[in-house]
Amino acid sequence: MTKKLTRSVTDKKLTGLCGGLARYFNVDTTLVRLLVVAATFFSFGTVIFLYIIGSLIIPQESYGGFDDSFNY
Repeated sequence: MTKKLTRSVTDKKLTGLCGGLARYFNVDTTLVRLLVVAATFFSFGTVIFLYIIGSLIIPQESYGGFDDSFNY
């Protein structure tokens, strides 16, 4: 099975992008969030633009077998 970069549904604060990146690179989510904050500070806001673009382009993970219908 190949790894696929997706935005996290369960591990998210805003869009799940940091949670998805952390899962993809197998690192702690807090570390990724701290790196994004530091990079935003040192890049004078360029990372915010890249974060928004990444959140729009990278798909959200699916639940894999669950659907939204309520068939009782």
